[in-house]
Amino acid sequence: MDLSLVIVAFAAFITPMLLAKFKVSLLPSSIAEILVGIVLGKSFFNVIHLNGVLTTMSTLGVILLLFLSGMEIDFSLFKRTDTSTALAAKKAEQTTSEHSPVFAAGVAYSLTVLAAIILAAILKISGLFSDMALAAILLATVALGIVIGVLKENELLGKKFGQTILLFAVLGEVIPLLALTIYSSLKSGRGGTLWLISLVFLAAAFLLFRFRNFFTHFQKYTKSTTQLDMRFAFLVIIVLVVLAETVGAENILGAFLAGIVIKLLEPEETTQQKLDALGYGFLIPFYFILTGAKLDLPGLLSSKTTLLLIPLLLVAFMLTKLPAFFGFKALFSKPNAFAATMLSETTITLILAATTVAQNIGAMKTDQSGAFIIAGILTCLLGPLFFKRLYHPEHEPAAKTDVHLIGANLTAVNAAQGLPADWYSVKLYTDNHGRYEAYQGVTDITFLETMDAKELITAGIFDTDVLVLAHRLAADNYDLALAAKKYGVPRVLLRLDTQDPEEAQKMKVELEKKNIEFFSTFTTGVGVLRSAIQSPEVLRLLTSSDAEIFEIQLTNSLYEGTELSELPEIQNIVISRIVRDHQFIAPKGGTQLQLGDHLLLSGSREVVARLRQILNNQNSVDQ
Repeated sequence: MDLSLVIVAFAAFITPMLLAKFKVSLLPSSIAEILVGIVLGKSFFNVIHLNGVLTTMSTLGVILLLFLSGMEIDFSLFKRTDTSTALAAKKAEQTTSEHSPVFAAGVAYSLTVLAAIILAAILKISGLFSDMALAAILLATVALGIVIGVLKENELLGKKFGQTILLFAVLGEVIPLLALTIYSSLKSGRGGTLWLISLVFLAAAFLLFRFRNFFTHFQKYTKSTTQLDMRFAFLVIIVLVVLAETVGAENILGAFLAGIVIKLLEPEETTQQKLDALGYGFLIPFYFILTGAKLDLPGLLSSKTTLLLIPLLLVAFMLTKLPAFFGFKALFSKPNAFAATMLSETTITLILAATTVAQNIGAMKTDQSGAFIIAGILTCLLGPLFFKRLYHPEHEPAAKTDVHLIGANLTAVNAAQGLPADWYSVKLYTDNHGRYEAYQGVTDITFLETMDAKELITAGIFDTDVLVLAHRLAADNYDLALAAKKYGVPRVLLRLDTQDPEEAQKMKVELEKKNIEFFSTFTTGVGVLRSAIQSPEVLRLLTSSDAEIFEIQLTNSLYEGTELSELPEIQNIVISRIVRDHQFIAPKGGTQLQLGDHLLLSGSREVVARLRQILNNQNSVDQ
């Protein structure tokens, strides 16, 4: 057995345990693994010797790292909104600034790119590093994985502050990655075939279109011995990575696009957990440890060029991100804008990949590569440290869930009015002029001149979190539901009352395929009456304003594995059921929660609101 393989595996296991034992919270685990690799590798003890197996595992590690980075992009930030609509106005009222995270991150990164170009030019003019294009690419990179880890540890991923920094980091990984792909193709003499790289994007688009309903239906075919979701994820990775290498692009570009494809296909939370476990629990630590093991610090530090470049490059890395402050300042206070800037200084993931590519094509010497890597490691030590010192939590009003309801009747109007106003922002629409006149002034209602889906999209009515279709005509509800789901509305719920059983069955089959919820007034009434007969308290629970049923989804990974008896506010609520993987679980004190669990509970709105804010935090990325 290869002793080096055993040593790396043991180092990957013991490193996070030592960080936890000695409460080293300022050091990201990935940087700790690189430092461990430096100690065990060429620089000091030299007990790790690279071979074919370790090299392969390191390559797989960086591929999975970029794949999982692609899966972290929150595409809802790019969701189309029409600022002339009432929805945009309501969203603006819920924020403390007129600008969005997309705007702030875009301005911040644009200033960063400009600074990177200027500093790269200075490096070239001074003779310290002659390749201006490569220097600009390296200086503009951001360590997405480390940024995610720090945001997660501080429970900021689900907040506007965290989402803005996350989006900046995504730009700092995507744009340099694309630039590196183009650069390496031109530098290696493959410029004439550069257009072939578009085939990778076309293949990604094809996979996205061809398998758009995969995660909706794969449960029908999978079992514990097949794990179809994992097989499909690795099929996408292999196809895009191999295609990228075939057309002359970097394999990390294919891996990153594979992550984006899987993210857009909306996998189950359990699929994300399994991919995280395989990546961060197995292969990715190998990549970081072996990166450190390959560094020869005594040799690098014996070079006057390296000794000179390390502090200069560190300063250049730090200066490049400083202009981002003005972008972050559009949303946050000056101290927190500066804290965001400091966290954005971290840059190592793409530095490691880019220096390897640059050395392979003869664009960078070993001593220069070492200087960039060491300076990158130092940014990952200083950035999180300054962030911890500077960041001060600011109150962010909880984002309300937007509900747009088409079809005004007595049931719909009363249901809308019964939703907690501090949780939901409700807007009603109707094409019935009589009902519009009846409910105008009673609730926020708008008259529709048409029920055409394209017109509703243009008017911004589909720009909502939940779309409820309670129109009197089932056919209209059905058509609008399909159009809304295609447009990208996260949750669509429709009333399906029709006199034709065959037509209703066909509609239900198609709606289930699209993961669209539906109900009929008849079956709903029958279900409530049956439950009331079997359990009189159910009727009181469903109809009382004092005893309401709430649903909370666990998305905060900090509470994964927590027993119910240890939950905050557990003494003031009653949990009746846990829904996990579409199955009901009877709750017990020792029941451990899993990410994605839906808790059905009752209690006062104030208590449930506090618990919801804790458990519903979008802090679900494991690092």
